[in-house]
Amino acid sequence: MEVTGTGGLEHVGARLKSVRTRRRLTLTGVAEATGISKSTLSRLENGQRRPTLELLLALSQAYRVPLDDLVGAPDVGDPRVRLKPGRVKGRTVIPLTRQPDGMQAWKIVIPVSKMTPEPRSHDGYEWIYVLSGRMRLVLGDQDWVLAAGEVAEFDTRVPHWFGSTGDEPAEILSIFGRPGERMSVRTAATRLH
Repeated sequence: MEVTGTGGLEHVGARLKSVRTRRRLTLTGVAEATGISKSTLSRLENGQRRPTLELLLALSQAYRVPLDDLVGAPDVGDPRVRLKPGRVKGRTVIPLTRQPDGMQAWKIVIPVSKMTPEPRSHDGYEWIYVLSGRMRLVLGDQDWVLAAGEVAEFDTRVPHWFGSTGDEPAEILSIFGRPGERMSVRTAATRLH
């Protein structure tokens, strides 16, 4: 099925190339991931080939962007955001942002069972706001308890872990930024003895 009509389709090639280069992917890498030939990908990006729905669906999945973003569909109709919760390390995680580049935001529900610290580190910066309950934050050699309304921010290169205090589930907002992206907020957490 070939995608026809107007409404921004003349810019699909430029959008495809922009998404691929922002992700630092090569045509060869995308070809291997999708099964679409490198020459077809190049012709799509250069506007020498009209996109089919099948090609756009495969690229939408490979680039982790909604199909509407690739074709430049206008924002019309239902304004509600469809949040799709997932499970990560026993926690319920609901993505609040749709863009894989830049700042990422999640609502996370931490069950009582997530009490054993498993510190890890990676590039970036994280900001956590406790919506309800109490959560434990291990940051380097420090161990904190944050209650509803409290905020913490930290460099994720420092080994860190957050989980349950064992008393009740906690709901948090987490905003993660890649290196160079940072929010300016301070914590009012209490130290765990």
